[in-house]
Amino acid sequence: MAKKNAAAEKIICQNKLARRNYFIEDTYEAGIVLAGTEVKALREGRGNIKDSYAQVKNGEVFVYDMHISPYSHGNRYNQNALRVRKLLLHKREIKKLYGKANEKGITLVPLKLYFKNGKVKLELGLGKGKKLYDKREDIKQRDDMRDVQRDIAARSRRW
Repeated sequence: MAKKNAAAEKIICQNKLARRNYFIEDTYEAGIVLAGTEVKALREGRGNIKDSYAQVKNGEVFVYDMHISPYSHGNRYNQNALRVRKLLLHKREIKKLYGKANEKGITLVPLKLYFKNGKVKLELGLGKGKKLYDKREDIKQRDDMRDVQRDIAARSRRW
């Protein structure tokens, strides 16, 4: 019988705009405090972290504007979709995040929400905002790489 991968990840949702709008300097994996119906809703794929952000308050890290739609069979046990949720990190990680987040221009950005070994995890990134010319440079590099890949594919087809 084949053995399952111990660290298998099932991605629930990603924040694709985060890497476009921020230079991600460092990432952290955090657990998240959820109610039972929220976990069931996430298993249905009903999460969204597009507009969310995190902050350190009173020695704890919280994520704001993370949307988890109500569970379809949850009735009165469903929670508010946009409630503030606590993140679970080690104390030394929280202190490091607090120090970095107080620097000018640094933001705590949720990058990915996923299941790991049956538990919901959130990948949190330290992001420094990009200027418009940085975004244009990234687009130019991506277009150049696409052209190079296209040329390589065309040459290989000729042979």
